[in-house]
Amino acid sequence: MSEIIKQQYLTGERALFQGHDLAISETVFANGESPLKESHDLILNNDTFEWKYPLWYSQHIQAQNLTLLEMARSGIWYTKDIAISDSLIQAPKNFRRSEKIKLTRVELTHAEETLWNCRQIELDHVTADGDYFGMNSQQITADHLAISGNYLFDGGRDIVVDHARLIAKDAFWNCENVVIKNSTIIGEYFGWNSRNVTLINCTIESHQGFCYMENLKLENCRLLNTDLAFEYSTVDATIQSKINSVKNPISGRIEAAAIEQLIFDDPQIDPTKTTISTTQNKGVLSDAI
Repeated sequence: MSEIIKQQYLTGERALFQGHDLAISETVFANGESPLKESHDLILNNDTFEWKYPLWYSQHIQAQNLTLLEMARSGIWYTKDIAISDSLIQAPKNFRRSEKIKLTRVELTHAEETLWNCRQIELDHVTADGDYFGMNSQQITADHLAISGNYLFDGGRDIVVDHARLIAKDAFWNCENVVIKNSTIIGEYFGWNSRNVTLINCTIESHQGFCYMENLKLENCRLLNTDLAFEYSTVDATIQSKINSVKNPISGRIEAAAIEQLIFDDPQIDPTKTTISTTQNKGVLSDAI
């Protein structure tokens, strides 16, 4: 049975160091670093963390209605098996080299450098604002994810995203094995240097997106205000909108409602290796060069 700690105001470094089998509720962790370092088997409810490094090297944490203020930065590192729901995390640089993370109805208002080098991540109705979210993390599933911030999931592996809204320049660079469904993505230079990326029923706006990609697939997608797409990529795409311009794809198939400009200006690229067709003008491309 868990020891109950309720309505406390705790200060000082390592206030509950190596705490275990605790049910902590309505408690404020004020000035003092690392209050729950090396802890395990905790139930947290309606607690507030005001200072740095609250949950380092911790295990088996169930938390709801938490508030992490901005100075609770770098708050959850080297931690295994943590589930947080219905919470507000204002602090940046959270979740580093951690695993088995589940966030449900969580808002991360300063999500800079958050979820780095982590694995086994579940995100359900999560909103975040900040650059470099999810760098080098893997085994990620995200449902109803909303993010505003650049360089999203750089270097990520084995990612499945559904019903997301992402505003992010340079999103999904250097990634491998990514599936994105029923989502809206807005931002320049989507997906460079990635492989095995599939987008299904998505709407994307991206200047010079989808370049230097290997085994890129787009099914029933819309590319709005998107130009210079697919350069040096292998692609299999069915696009339900027009594309402003397509440039130097390496090989594959591109079908779109229309392509305003088709550019092959690299003599090392063989245009015959890419089958390109349009539906609105019976396969005739405009302004091909």
